[in-house]
Amino acid sequence: MPSIHYSQVKMSVLEKTDSQTTSGLPGALRPGGLKEEYTSRRDERRAEFERWSRLENRVADGRLVCFALGLILALLAVRWGWPDPRWLAVPAIAFVGLVVVHEPIRRRSRRAARAIEFYDWGLARLEDRWAGMGNDGLAYLDLDHRYAADLDLFGRGSLFERLCTARTRSGEQTLASWLLAPAEPAVVRQRHTAIEELKPRLDLREDLELLGSEVRAGVNPVELQRWGETEPLFRGIGTRAGAALLSALGSLAVIGWAFLDTGILPLLLIIGVEATFAGLLTSRVRRVLETVDERSQELAHLAAMIDRLERESLDSSIARRLRDTLATSGQPASAQIRRLSRLLHLLDTRKNQFFAPVAALLLWKTQLAMAIDAWRARHGPSIGVWLRTAGEFEALCALAAYAAENPEDTFPEIVAGGGRFEAEDLGHPLIPRRECVVNDVAIGEMVRVWVVSGSNMSGKSTLLRAVGVAAVLAQAGAPVRARRMRLSPLAVGATLRVQDSLQAGRSRFFAEITRVRQLVDLSSGPLPLLFLFDELFHGTNSRDRRIGAEAVLRGLLARGAIGLVTTHDLALTEIVERLAPFASNVHFEDHFENGRMHFDYRIRPGVVSHSNALALMRAVGLDIDGTSPEPEAPVNSQREESEHNG
Repeated sequence: MPSIHYSQVKMSVLEKTDSQTTSGLPGALRPGGLKEEYTSRRDERRAEFERWSRLENRVADGRLVCFALGLILALLAVRWGWPDPRWLAVPAIAFVGLVVVHEPIRRRSRRAARAIEFYDWGLARLEDRWAGMGNDGLAYLDLDHRYAADLDLFGRGSLFERLCTARTRSGEQTLASWLLAPAEPAVVRQRHTAIEELKPRLDLREDLELLGSEVRAGVNPVELQRWGETEPLFRGIGTRAGAALLSALGSLAVIGWAFLDTGILPLLLIIGVEATFAGLLTSRVRRVLETVDERSQELAHLAAMIDRLERESLDSSIARRLRDTLATSGQPASAQIRRLSRLLHLLDTRKNQFFAPVAALLLWKTQLAMAIDAWRARHGPSIGVWLRTAGEFEALCALAAYAAENPEDTFPEIVAGGGRFEAEDLGHPLIPRRECVVNDVAIGEMVRVWVVSGSNMSGKSTLLRAVGVAAVLAQAGAPVRARRMRLSPLAVGATLRVQDSLQAGRSRFFAEITRVRQLVDLSSGPLPLLFLFDELFHGTNSRDRRIGAEAVLRGLLARGAIGLVTTHDLALTEIVERLAPFASNVHFEDHFENGRMHFDYRIRPGVVSHSNALALMRAVGLDIDGTSPEPEAPVNSQREESEHNG
């Protein structure tokens, strides 16, 4: 059973070459901006990769040459008796030496290759070509969630793909959970401080990327956590004390037989008792050791990542809490895992043919199996905590990377009181900044509902998504695409992507009213509701739509909710008068010029004065002006066939 090789795993991703330098604060950026820093580091890692790859190829060629030379010498020695067979030691020693040095070189080459990918991905984010290159997070999408699908949190080109730099499953799960549920205001403010502290730590983010990749590839978190939580097989100290006592008696019997002339009978007696004792424990020893090798390798990968986090000097309250969480019994988690590594290394020594008789006399395998079982009983329940803690660090680093790459985005202010959402120059973070049109949005004090009218493609749904994504990011602790933003803690709900279901026998209208009912129920909860209704009740006639929309909005306002409603139906804008002064009409405009529709995506007060639907129909070639020929009368195909058949 191979040992854990903790130091090997650690060094495989943290080896630093001469060209990797930092200045000042760990991970401090060079002058010239983040894009220049990413480009410079990528070029350095590429040069390292090429250098180590060339050396790796030369070592591989050298191994082949040594093998061929040894084979030739062996053939010559056998066929002609020349050279002396002892000369075979030369290529053999050289071959072994090249085998030994090949693995560290290969690890450095792999590390440089992964670092190149890390900075390529960073540059793609900075250049707004990241969609489809990252983790889409579809595993975390619940179509029944009250806003996840509506706000494009997961999927290709999603918010999660833009944010997620985490490489462990725990890091991904943590980030997804932050986007799916709001945090307490105090937690949000703590995350702000932690993100500000982590923003310049590029070295840390690079190392976590590489270490996280090792953990993801080499760790099954569910199985590892289950192994750690398995009930111990050796309870109490009686069995361990008995093994230690028999081991001591066996040692004394050997000394007595060898030096004190006590005879061999006591030694044989002790050996017999030890054999019986070990035989009785064989089943439990085998069960302890049958999975420990695989789990120990997983722990080695996790320990390397934890060790990197433990060595980073961080002062924010969240960082201190997480670092304290990694300590078990006053010792760092990485130190505890190193202790398991030493136990496994000692266990491996029993395979040495010279030590094997001594190991049998000392009940070496049995005692170490009990020590490993005791380690698991004491520290195994903490494995899940270590995984979650590493994942939380990764999630914070993901938000810190976003903050560093978007310095114009700001941290919102979380305020107490009733429902409120106020943002200046609000934009959508998934739209390239050079194309992003920003607007001011203020709902919550007197005006608590905006009814947004406008033509097709004028920006109504994008406005709802921008508001919703900003609220989600704000309550996850991340920066938002706005010059300034204030909001109260809010429960977000939306109906932008409500779909029908053939399998469930559910129409889109039924799916929509079901979601609206869910949000109405949510508005009675502890947090004010921020509702985002896109084309509310557009699946029914105008009269029923207006009556139903007014009733729903009136009930939501009575419960302290705030929100936005988009509509093409200008009749729906009339409910603002009946909900005054708590509702207001706003709209988007457009104009048709030279066969093309033009939008400025700017919010204006009041109701839109025209529609572009007919113009769009004409633009795509639909004839709606009555110039098409009259449809021909239908042909009675049965009569025609009868006449044809005579």
